[in-house]
Amino acid sequence: MALKSTIFRANLNVSDLDRGHFAEYPLTIARHPSETDERMMVRVLAFALHADEHLQFGGGISTDDEPALWLRDYSGQIHQWIEVGLPDERLLRRAAGRADEVIVLAYGGRTVDIWWQKDQATLSRLQNLRVLALSSEDSKALAALAERNMDLGCTIQDGLIWVSSGETTLSIQPRVIHAPD
Repeated sequence: MALKSTIFRANLNVSDLDRGHFAEYPLTIARHPSETDERMMVRVLAFALHADEHLQFGGGISTDDEPALWLRDYSGQIHQWIEVGLPDERLLRRAAGRADEVIVLAYGGRTVDIWWQKDQATLSRLQNLRVLALSSEDSKALAALAERNMDLGCTIQDGLIWVSSGETTLSIQPRVIHAPD
């Protein structure tokens, strides 16, 4: 018998001063049985960073033809294809051909640099790819905030992110590994 996804609910309040975007999002997040709290919370952070009324979670880690998140218009055109973790370079090349912008929010400590060095020659040629990396400490601190019902605040200014839950506030500054010219 297949294991079912665990459902998490988050009320996410986003104040993105960099984009002038302020909104509240009631999120329902299905966490695949093989997905960690760390990966799930990095997906939530990716949502906060690119928050939009049309941004949606993809089909999950068991679905190869959908990203972790994507922003599509009514015609089905993909404006943003957002991956978390260390995706395969073939997936990113395919995504770059389908979407206006491809974004990776990588996490995993030293393995991020190893992953990037391995595929840098190929991936750095993609003109619509942006890669950001979280420190291991930041992604683990995010994971510690995971609860079945969450009330999260996220403030973004000058590339710095503050995530709050109850009495806890995290300060996160993703490192830019690659950005379009």
